[in-house]
Amino acid sequence: MSISSDGVHKYRWVILFNVVLTIFMANLDSSIVNVALPVMAQELQVSTASIGWVVSSYLIIISSTILIFGRLADIHGKTIVFKFGIALFIIGSFICGISNSLTNLIISRFIQGLGAAASMSTTQAITTSVFPLNERGRALGVCGAFAALGAMIGPPLGGFIVSIFSWKFIFLINIPVGLVALILSLCIFPNPTTVKKEKLDLKGSALLVLSITLLFGSLTQGQEFGFNNIFIILGIIISIICMFIFIIIEKNISSPLVDLSIFKNKLFSLSIFCGLISFVCISASNIIQPFYFQNTLKFTPSFTGVCMIVAPLILVVISPLSGYLSDKFGSELLTILGLTILGIGLLLMSTLTQYSSLILVLIFILIMSLGNGIFQSPNNSLIMSSVPKNKLGIAGSINGLVRNLGLVLGVCLSTTLLYNKMSYKIGYRITTYINDRDDIFIYGMKYVYIIISILCFVGSILTAFRLYFQKKHK
Repeated sequence: MSISSDGVHKYRWVILFNVVLTIFMANLDSSIVNVALPVMAQELQVSTASIGWVVSSYLIIISSTILIFGRLADIHGKTIVFKFGIALFIIGSFICGISNSLTNLIISRFIQGLGAAASMSTTQAITTSVFPLNERGRALGVCGAFAALGAMIGPPLGGFIVSIFSWKFIFLINIPVGLVALILSLCIFPNPTTVKKEKLDLKGSALLVLSITLLFGSLTQGQEFGFNNIFIILGIIISIICMFIFIIIEKNISSPLVDLSIFKNKLFSLSIFCGLISFVCISASNIIQPFYFQNTLKFTPSFTGVCMIVAPLILVVISPLSGYLSDKFGSELLTILGLTILGIGLLLMSTLTQYSSLILVLIFILIMSLGNGIFQSPNNSLIMSSVPKNKLGIAGSINGLVRNLGLVLGVCLSTTLLYNKMSYKIGYRITTYINDRDDIFIYGMKYVYIIISILCFVGSILTAFRLYFQKKHK
């Protein structure tokens, strides 16, 4: 990479454009598929439960391999893994686009997920390594904006493609974007000059893949079959055992997959924990909102989609701005402010009823999204700035894994708590919305929002205490 006389990369903004193309593409592919699932199920002649694996397989493979690719990036170079990821993602997208059976589609989604994991494991590391500290927050904010943009554009774009063309084009659309990103990376990113003489921890990698696959698979299927199902319980238990063995192995080898000493850094660990909290809360809210809009407020699906664009739209605007402010005034105060505002927004959401006005609902969502937007970029900057350069790959991968874990845990927490409270209110077990009993849903929704708002306030208080004691020590 070309470096100017003052030590700053000359082409850092072009590199960032290349990185955000990949981020946009990966997030677009996560959200664009959902709207096409009914059509895909019909054309492939499979059940609704079966077609759900098109989404689940992609999420599971990313989550179970992103740390491995992060470690490979630290060993062989971030740019090599980045290029490999884009190339594999393009190949996976092409095979998805020509699949004519569910089996082939799921296999190709695994390939696509591997490519996404490889590229996602390096995006934050590359951005952090090419930008100076006084521009890093802004750059990571732009990354956050494009992640939100991909998630926002996915559903309407997917609906348009499915209504005009074949569902296969929702995968084929990735190819031209991916080729642009690949060509740019080949032109701008040189191969790393030094490669570590270290080997990948294969035992640890196998245990990690098994643990995360079982955990995510159990949490995902537990929503359908119930968490008291013996196979779901066994899956979670085996996952915990594998993770326990993984930690023991990592502590006793010279070249671990994850250097656990990274978690001794209190700033890194707390920032990761607060990031997990934010993703749990946003995921829990996002799974409830469609039911509230459509079943309680009686809005159409299309109008519900319009209402739910508000949150990512706010993120697109606020993320770069909060990143810029973190470069100017520091990140820690902004993370406290962001989590606090997010918690207030969630608490306000708990006051909504079946009679609440749309304006009020959108104001509360705006407050919630404002807090999330203020929080994310500075928190990512704290995470990536708190580790040495030789651990940027694994740090970015841990951050990516935590994001996916938060999204899954948020859905599980939300649905479990919601239906538990709804069942308590009505007097018998229910796992669905009860028509003409909007009060039952509102009762459950209220408790979900109260609990996740408390989580946000806990993260905010912990960050505030850490900052206070740090300044007192200085």
